[in-house]
Amino acid sequence: MRARPVVRQNDFSPLTPPDLGTWTPAETVSVIIPARNAPHLDLVLAALAAQTYPDHLMEVLVVDDGDTVARLPELRPSNTRVVRPESGWGISNAVNTGVRHAEGEIIQRLDADMVVARPHIEALARWHTLAGYLVTIGRKLFVDPKAPTAEEVRDARDLGELFDLEQAVPSSTEATIAKTDGLRKSRNPYHVCTGPTLSLKRDVFDEVGGLDPNVLRGEDTEFAYRLAMHGVVFIPDEQALAVHLGLPAQHVDRDRAVRAVEPFLAQRIPLRRDLRKDRGRSYLVPYVEIVYDVAGAEPSTVREAVSAALDGKLHDVVVTLVGPWATLSDERHPVLDDPAFDLRHLRDLYANDQRVRLIGEASRTPAPIPFRYSGPLDVPLHRVTLERMIETVQEDLTGVLVVDLPDGRTARLERTSALGRLRYLGGPVDWRVEQTHGVRHVEPARYWPPPKQAATPAHKPAETPKPAETPPPAEPGPGLFGKLRSALHRT
Repeated sequence: MRARPVVRQNDFSPLTPPDLGTWTPAETVSVIIPARNAPHLDLVLAALAAQTYPDHLMEVLVVDDGDTVARLPELRPSNTRVVRPESGWGISNAVNTGVRHAEGEIIQRLDADMVVARPHIEALARWHTLAGYLVTIGRKLFVDPKAPTAEEVRDARDLGELFDLEQAVPSSTEATIAKTDGLRKSRNPYHVCTGPTLSLKRDVFDEVGGLDPNVLRGEDTEFAYRLAMHGVVFIPDEQALAVHLGLPAQHVDRDRAVRAVEPFLAQRIPLRRDLRKDRGRSYLVPYVEIVYDVAGAEPSTVREAVSAALDGKLHDVVVTLVGPWATLSDERHPVLDDPAFDLRHLRDLYANDQRVRLIGEASRTPAPIPFRYSGPLDVPLHRVTLERMIETVQEDLTGVLVVDLPDGRTARLERTSALGRLRYLGGPVDWRVEQTHGVRHVEPARYWPPPKQAATPAHKPAETPKPAETPPPAEPGPGLFGKLRSALHRT
């Protein structure tokens, strides 16, 4: 069996796809085209009819999102059909409908106003022979809407024969791709995966859950973000060229366009910190999941840990309490003498708290939440712990940050995209994450800083304390966390 390739972060340099025309495709491709008021659909289909990818391995599904496709043109791939959503509307709903009807192993997303070059499908599909966790992205240029005929599209050897590519306007993603060495050095490569032409394995599409039909603007970006949280690698292919028939709209109300997309992305993409500046807000997808195992724990310890977690400087969090909640029955039971009194007490305390979740077993990954913290329940978070841990891992996109506590235990922050890639590569978590994203061990002092000492006013000399006439009363013991603090900061 061929060894599965390991890609570090998004540097796909170890992957070398076969040259165009030198390999024998075997996987089936389903091209999904959402169509509503699509005047250039005949040109899109003509270009697909001329692809270098084998016709018998390709199907095209035109998803009619508005009863606008009266009939298909004669010039089209042999296996082309129209499907219609049973309910709902919008691009996301249309794409999902197409995929449900699709039979291909590879899903190719394409807009209904894009004419692709002859090797377009082949260029994107060839990468999938190397690994199953890749998303390949085609190039897009905006051209004058004056269009050729379908026959001219079919017969052209390249797009330069049909359009003045010298005057074409490149997509805004082109500059980002160039600046990041073809996304190899990109910190957030999902930003350029804007959807008009991309390809991925069908099982990856299904695992991520498809597009969100509730997202009416920015649906491609939101989908790409969830793909990133599942650990995929994004690869742009320059040979997968396409032209968009029509120049970028200059008359659009840009302020309104930005405002329209903001709530969808702010609620669902926690990495867009610029959209989450309102303090005290909670969002559909939190920034960090804090996981505590509470089986057999003292309720007071749990309450202290939860309160500390929710009262940190980083407010955009959710607390997950893992315990045997399913063992609790709501049938008649003793109230005061209940053998499960403490567990039931905790359940009832947090059952209606929107920022606390009760589950029986921790999930493999918290996707789409981008980070997950776990640590000893009796070592409550400091107000700055999470904020500083994230600052550390964001320096070099570390996959796992491990804080080595003085008593031999650890606290850790895990990057969800690193955990997601484990599904495709397998192996022990830290061993594999070390290969793909890196594991970093740190000392705890920065993340659990000592209490600040009260400063003596500069204008008033410090007073010498008077001897106590009687010994002061004994203070309560510091507890485990107090002992940990003492151990961390003992001089």
